[in-house]
Amino acid sequence: MNILEELMNERWISKFRDRDLYYRAKDQIGTIKTFLVEKLGYRIISNSSLVKLEKVPGEALPWMGIQEFKDPSDYALFCVILMFLEDKEAEEQFVLSQLTEYIAASYPQGQMAWTVYANRQKLVRVMKYCIKNDLFLVNDGSGESFITSIDAEALYENTGLSKYFARTFTKDIGSYHTVADFFQSEWLDMNEERGVIRRQRVYRKLLLSIGMYREKEQDEDFNYVKNYRSVIENDMEELLDASLQVYKSSAYLVLGENGDLGKVFPARNSLSDAVLLFHGEIKRREEVGELQLELNERIIVPVIKLREIILETKRKYGEGFSKILREMPDMEFVQQLTDELESLDFLRIDDVTEEAEVMPVAGKIMGRYPKRYLEQKKEAEGEYADQ
Repeated sequence: MNILEELMNERWISKFRDRDLYYRAKDQIGTIKTFLVEKLGYRIISNSSLVKLEKVPGEALPWMGIQEFKDPSDYALFCVILMFLEDKEAEEQFVLSQLTEYIAASYPQGQMAWTVYANRQKLVRVMKYCIKNDLFLVNDGSGESFITSIDAEALYENTGLSKYFARTFTKDIGSYHTVADFFQSEWLDMNEERGVIRRQRVYRKLLLSIGMYREKEQDEDFNYVKNYRSVIENDMEELLDASLQVYKSSAYLVLGENGDLGKVFPARNSLSDAVLLFHGEIKRREEVGELQLELNERIIVPVIKLREIILETKRKYGEGFSKILREMPDMEFVQQLTDELESLDFLRIDDVTEEAEVMPVAGKIMGRYPKRYLEQKKEAEGEYADQ
């Protein structure tokens, strides 16, 4: 077990979920504590219930967040559930109707009416996330039946872990209005020097994002990577099966065969194949002059042009996709591939200008079908045309 990978991959390691892993984490946390505190500036919570590494990103990106949640109201509902659990003791039981009554009373009047199907569906979605993260247990019944019946009941048990879910702040956050306010507050609270802050921000970006990009000509974070590359490489190789690759305007932490650090690319699925082939199509069009490479190695295209390139990728290579992707309606395929690219931070879309920014990784990681496959496909198309 690599303790750093375990802590980075999980929200926390709880004694309730995996007793053996919990005790191993407790025993080994000291071996990486210096790295976590000095290089990442992370707080470690270790008590009789769990071991948790409070992972704060180096920058906030659109793909970050709870993937199971569909809209901001899911987060609001989740916060109300945390408030409800705050008043419960560990191992204290409660029934579904207690929770629904509390939520209805805590929301502005009429905004969480359980007669509305969408609200019941939303609650079940958020509760499933709570159960997945061990905030409470199901003792009897099933909350999912609440979707179809407002009178459904189920019995739950509070684990006491909810109090550790949200970060603690030393100041009133009521005056914060932007994500930047939270980042600035954290660094000020730490009372660290500018150089230390930059170092911790860089390490966080490399560990929590698939790629780190130069955002401007004089980017102090990216310059730090270039200037201290050997130090960063040694740190990463000592603790992880990973290597650092640095290019003109991007840097990537590339995992080895035994590396395991959360979501990685490519995954073993057809959607990753489509992403690689899309990158290949982008590269081909850039080489023939159809697309222009900017100074920061990015390509800017109108969203309508992006859709055309994605559909061309499907037309050319779709026969090699899985059946689901192969038979998927064109616009649904465009949306799914676009969502995947954005979730990986391989693509950024500006809804105001309706322009897409293809990130430098497109020129570094791309794929193609074997030559033999393409030749067989061409022969088959020729035979079909002769008929």
